[in-house]
Amino acid sequence: MKKTLLITLIILAVLLLIPAVSFIRWAFQEKKPIDVVILDKSVPTLDRLGHRSFVYTLTNSRFVRGEKGGSFSASRDYYGFEPLRPAREKQFRKKDFRLTELIDLAENNDALYYTDTYGVFFNDWYQGIKKTRRSRKLYGGLNNNDYLLMVEMKRRDKLVLVEYNTFDYPTAGLEKFKTEELLGLTSKGWMGQYYKSLDTVSPHGVPAWMPALFRKQTGEPWTFTKAGVVLLMENDIIVLEEGKHLTGALPLIRTDAANAERFGVPESVTFANSFDIIDPGKNSVISEFVLNTTPAGDTLLAENDLQAVFPAVTLEPLTQRTYYFAGDFANNDIPFWTARLKNIQKVGKAMLYSDHPDDPRRFFWLYYKPLITNIFSEYQADMTGK
Repeated sequence: MKKTLLITLIILAVLLLIPAVSFIRWAFQEKKPIDVVILDKSVPTLDRLGHRSFVYTLTNSRFVRGEKGGSFSASRDYYGFEPLRPAREKQFRKKDFRLTELIDLAENNDALYYTDTYGVFFNDWYQGIKKTRRSRKLYGGLNNNDYLLMVEMKRRDKLVLVEYNTFDYPTAGLEKFKTEELLGLTSKGWMGQYYKSLDTVSPHGVPAWMPALFRKQTGEPWTFTKAGVVLLMENDIIVLEEGKHLTGALPLIRTDAANAERFGVPESVTFANSFDIIDPGKNSVISEFVLNTTPAGDTLLAENDLQAVFPAVTLEPLTQRTYYFAGDFANNDIPFWTARLKNIQKVGKAMLYSDHPDDPRRFFWLYYKPLITNIFSEYQADMTGK
C-alpha cells in the first residue's frame, strides 16, 4: 500500500514538475520587443478565435509589446469588433483606425496583421436566429482607413500580413480594387470550404441554404452526402464530392523544400478552414493549396476557369515584407494556458493534436505557428541586424 502511494506521489510530482520547468524556461527566454497592429473585425464571441492563435504564437515565442515589454493580450491588443461583458447583454464596441492616427500608427509600429475583415452579422451576433447565407451587417469589410494604413506601413518597409477574404464581400468595390493593386494580386471571387459531410442533416454538414442555391443554379436536386469541398462566388456554387470529384476531400497545403526549410513548415499538411482563390500576379508563391481532384473534378473546375492548385501564401518579391494568406489561417481553437510553456508541443503533443489528417489542430501546430514564428523572427533579425 505504501509502495503504491509512493509511486503515485512520484508520478504526480513529475507531472507537476514538467509544466513548472517549462514555464521557467519560457520566462527566462530573451524578450523580443515588437509593436504589432492587429485588426480582427470578426469577433462574434469572447473567445476571439479570429486572432487568438496569433497572439498565442507571439506570446509563446517571447515576442513582447515594444517598450512596454509585456505579453500581447488577445482581448485588448487589437482593433475591430469588441464584444463587451456580460455577453448576454449583446453590447459591443467598434475600435477603428482614425484617419488622424494613421501616420503615428505606421511610425510607431513594426508590423501589421489583418487577421479578418469580414465582420459580424446579425445572425452571428444574435445566435439562435434562423441561419441564412447573409443577414444584416452590424460591422465589417475593409474600409479606406484600413487600406491607407497598409499603404503607410508598406511605404516604411514594415511587415504586412493580410489574410483571407480581405477583398471580397462585404468589402466595397473601390477598396477591393485599391487593395489588390497595392498587394499586386487579384481575387478570382471564389471562396471554398471543406465539409466532413455534404449532407444537411449531419452535425458537420453544409448549411441549409446551399442546397437551395444549388437547385436554383442547376435545376438539380442536392444528392451529396459524403465529405467534400464547396466553392462559392456570388450566386454560383461548385460542389466537389469525395469519390466522384475528389480522391480525398481534405485540401492540402503544399510547400516546396526550400520554403519548407525557410519557414519551418512541412512540405504537405491538411487544411480544413475556409480559403479564397487568387491570382498571385508577380508575387512569389510560398505555399499552394491542392484539391485532390479526379478527372471529373478537373472538368468541373475547368468549366469555371479554375484549377486544382492555387496559391495559399504569397510574398512580395522585392522587400519580402508583405504576405498574403489565402486561407482562414489565424482561426484556431487552441488552449491558451499553454502559451507560457516552452516546448509544450514536444512534451505535450498527445494532448495538443493527433496524427489524424482530419484533426484541425494539426494545422496550427505544424504549419501556422512555425510560419508566423519564422516570419517575425526573420523580420526582427533584419530590423536589428542580428
